[in-house]
Amino acid sequence: MNPLASSFRDPSGFIFSKNGKIYRQINPIFFNTFTFFLESGLYQDLVDSGFLVPHEVVEKNKSNIIIFPYQLSFISYPYEWCFSQLKDAALLTLDIQLKALEYGMTLKDASAFNIQFENSNPIFIDTLSFEKYHEGEPWIAYRQFCQHFLAPLLLAKYTHMSSLKYSQLFIDGIPLDVAVSQLPLKAFLRPSVFIHIYLHSQAQKINSKKSFTTNKKFSLNSLKGLINSLKSLVSSLNFGKEETEWGDYYTFTNYDNSSAQNKESIILKFIESAKPANLVDLGGNNGRYSRLALKSIKNCLLFDIDYNAIESSYKTSKKYSEIGLNSYILDLVSPSPSIGWLNHERDSIFERIGADMVLALALIHHICISNNVPMSNVVKLFEKITRKWLIIEFVPKNDSQVQKLLNSRKDIFESYNHDSFLEEFSRKFEIVDSVKVHEMDREIFLMKKHEN
Repeated sequence: MNPLASSFRDPSGFIFSKNGKIYRQINPIFFNTFTFFLESGLYQDLVDSGFLVPHEVVEKNKSNIIIFPYQLSFISYPYEWCFSQLKDAALLTLDIQLKALEYGMTLKDASAFNIQFENSNPIFIDTLSFEKYHEGEPWIAYRQFCQHFLAPLLLAKYTHMSSLKYSQLFIDGIPLDVAVSQLPLKAFLRPSVFIHIYLHSQAQKINSKKSFTTNKKFSLNSLKGLINSLKSLVSSLNFGKEETEWGDYYTFTNYDNSSAQNKESIILKFIESAKPANLVDLGGNNGRYSRLALKSIKNCLLFDIDYNAIESSYKTSKKYSEIGLNSYILDLVSPSPSIGWLNHERDSIFERIGADMVLALALIHHICISNNVPMSNVVKLFEKITRKWLIIEFVPKNDSQVQKLLNSRKDIFESYNHDSFLEEFSRKFEIVDSVKVHEMDREIFLMKKHEN
């Protein structure tokens, strides 16, 4: 048994790994509540609604109950989500709270870390977040919900989308006084924002970390009214598209239709040849080539630095109910680190991703030239993530997209060339095949990682 650091705070139980699988142990202190959760019908209703990960009980004795939950393909964190992902996670949390109240229970936790995405659908993963509801009690997780969901959503809407990254800095949620200091006056002209953020913040200053509902008696109807008020506010928040560097990448690409089609055929040929079980698409923009890969594989993770691009990919997946693709925010130059207690509570992105194949199209010049990263370091990045295969596109200096990068800076990149590329990558990868894109100097390579 290997307990995971992410669940050490909860006396009700903890998560552990065994033989590469994730399990949850439930401690005796939570036995009665867990039994009520199951027998009330709430568990089955949540599972049937697609709100909660299902589980099976694999061990039960006086010391513990062990459950084996549905195994997710990837664990993401809120600071890796686009606006609509956080919004959908917030609405799911509120819907679960309303449903819990119907069964005489309530959510004691409303952490954004309790939500994951599978096939671009939010799903709740913390089976131990429920407790019995008692008439007159406020929602104990109200403050946590406002800090984990409402504050970052409002900051993203009224200031800048990068505010979604604040949850990396504030692992326990954005303090409401911080949100108040950042939000413009027009945000507080909305009564619901004024109540849930400003007044809530003022109450926190008086009552330390308590919610301003904590000391009040709440009837069930009043509690439902609070939840519905939050739901109405969150539902109304729509994030307008901001101007970003890569949001319209495929609109202004230097590929003509013939070259684009040729590139697709090369990539599909390489994927079908390698037959990977899964794939990570780095710098994949709005997922054009991730979706192409889904013709041959069942599971794909798409990462990009651009919020508009991931927003677009996520909404596309939802619209068409796509199976096998999940999209997330990732800055490869400043990736998600290990954070939290002893820097182990939330794993770094490199501890969480890995695949049989990495797809890196039109990416290397952005890393090397835009960020001054030597080619040898780029090799280490791909070697770290892929278990076996790499499809990578080399974009030479004479390419118009590279020239755009060099227009605003001095060309100090003497080692950025085809020969250096081959030399550095050959140290860690076998070059299995390569094809030049039709009527372009770009070249796409299929590489296989050297066995240690």
